[in-house]
Amino acid sequence: MTKIKDAPRTATTMVVRSHTTARITQSRDPYLELMRRLFQGEVTAMRAKRFLEMVEKRKKEGKPISIDEWEKLVKELNISRSSFYAMRNKLLGAGVLEVRKGEYHTSGQFSKDLADMARWWWTVILENSPETL
Repeated sequence: MTKIKDAPRTATTMVVRSHTTARITQSRDPYLELMRRLFQGEVTAMRAKRFLEMVEKRKKEGKPISIDEWEKLVKELNISRSSFYAMRNKLLGAGVLEVRKGEYHTSGQFSKDLADMARWWWTVILENSPETL
């Protein structure tokens, strides 16, 4: 049996909305809106946002969160261990979070993947010039 903390985290599902009024940048809280697209439950989306904000804050302070701090994180986020690792794995799978040297860091992989998809759709499917993207 695979432990949830060791479960594969190669991809995740994200809700994509086509209407211009649903753009993340139009939201009062773009960070939360992004998390709502990654997580089905509102409570989990808010916890994921809070966790990523904690990761960002600690990185700026020069004290990144260690993966060994999971017990503290579980208490601070008021979440079970399995729910924490499920949330963490989804963030890792989406490419917004990464583990480097045993520490949590926000990642640019999410942006690179979305930009790659957008570029492909724009140039191959819509047959537009890449310069007009």
